Amino acid sequence: MLFTKKSVTQLQSDAQGESSGLHRTLGALNLTSLGVGAIIGAGIFSITGVAAAQYAGPGLVISFIISAIACGFAGLCYAEFASMLPIAGSAYTYSYATVGELFAWIIGWDLIIEYLFAASTVAVAWSGYVISFLEKNLGLVIPDTFRSAPLAFSPETGFTATTSLVNLPAVLIILLITILLVKGIRESASFNNVIVVVKLIVIVLFIVFGFQYVNTANWTPFIPENTGEFGEFGWSGIFRAAGVIFFAYIGFDAVSTAAQEAKNPQRDMPIGILASLAVCTVLYILVSLVLTGIVPYTMLNVPDPIAVAVDAARLPDGSLALGWLSPLVKIGAIAGLSSVILVMLMGQPRIFFTMSRDGLLPPVFSKVHPTFKTPIVSTLITGGVAMVIAGLFPINVLSELVSIGTLLAFILVCAAVLVLRRTHPDLERPFRTPLVPFVPIAGIIICLMQMLPLPLPTWERLGAWLALGLLIYFFYGVKHSTVNAGRSWKPLGSVRLIVGVGSIAFLGYVIWAHFLK
Repeated sequence: MLFTKKSVTQLQSDAQGESSGLHRTLGALNLTSLGVGAIIGAGIFSITGVAAAQYAGPGLVISFIISAIACGFAGLCYAEFASMLPIAGSAYTYSYATVGELFAWIIGWDLIIEYLFAASTVAVAWSGYVISFLEKNLGLVIPDTFRSAPLAFSPETGFTATTSLVNLPAVLIILLITILLVKGIRESASFNNVIVVVKLIVIVLFIVFGFQYVNTANWTPFIPENTGEFGEFGWSGIFRAAGVIFFAYIGFDAVSTAAQEAKNPQRDMPIGILASLAVCTVLYILVSLVLTGIVPYTMLNVPDPIAVAVDAARLPDGSLALGWLSPLVKIGAIAGLSSVILVMLMGQPRIFFTMSRDGLLPPVFSKVHPTFKTPIVSTLITGGVAMVIAGLFPINVLSELVSIGTLLAFILVCAAVLVLRRTHPDLERPFRTPLVPFVPIAGIIICLMQMLPLPLPTWERLGAWLALGLLIYFFYGVKHSTVNAGRSWKPLGSVRLIVGVGSIAFLGYVIWAHFLK
């Protein structure tokens, strides 16, 4: 029962039925634009500063290259599945067809971290830029009580209370976008292209004009000496930073979900995925060089590092050198981050919707509003939880959790390619991952190498999240699964007992260690 698979043939038939009204109008340029629009967000506008300040220093450039290579391997695996099974559910559906229901549940539950927690992370970054814009450009001061998370976290002290009550701007932007999504607001292709252009203009302006005020002394040492703790600078810090800023590349899988609309999936899908990754990698490298060149990396542990760098660029007389660029950078970041929040909050209800239709979540998650024709319950739950997370937790905790969750998803997708090549070698694949098994295995290894250096508390939070998911699956999903309908679940009684006791015990440990100790 735990390893029952969905029929790949049936899934392909369903995909053809769902796509009968779609037109293949997207070329390589459209797909590349879609990828760039989905990728560029909180990673480049916010996470870069945290990763440089805490883990890698100027060596963050190397971290971006490592993450790009991992994304390239995973992206090729996504492309094969997207061309073969172009239906809702993403990696959750791929896993259901290859390794069975239990692993599909794990990946589906893990995808919540990628979408829901990512929306919260981006909202915190959005808040940082909004506060900076209001205060430094408009003279409006946000009270300390409402400008940041009430909790801070460091590996040495754990969670500690701050003077703030809630990150109000982050909560409000999620609330606004949730209301829009309930009413059925969607991004059009033209709007996405406009946002991409705005983002690229802002980033290119920062790179071109910021290079003039780089102090090369800030790049020395390029890889700061390790502090004696694993992951704090040195090469271990480079790999830990690669795992943290992996968040900056999240979104390229949006290209793979457009397989049904691609004119020539076999040619255009890899171009769209790899070209968008290449463009963003080059931009990320240049931005990190300018960022750490203008401002010493030790001063970049802030939610709005690019804004800090712009404000730090000074003329010989001490006046602002890039004062004219400051509002443009912030407006561009605010607009770009808003679109990313929208995409993430649109994606999560679709995962809930698909899992609910498979019986693994209650039917209410697949309820559609009679007027707006949107999954209203899933959207409201997603928005509500995202508001709580964004309002309470700091960006470094959220970004690391999103990174480790997404890396796990990519590992499972790469593994699924290997499994399906062996179990269903004759299936039609409009796009085939090249150099199998090298590419999937390399993707698994590199993603795992980025996961391993992440801080132990991040692993514990991932474990706690998966433990909570296993409780839901074994005490609800396994009983209501549509794939296993009619089969007795009573033989799983002893397994449920072991999973229940183990999961509750681990959840209790994590809560005690992170919040009560």
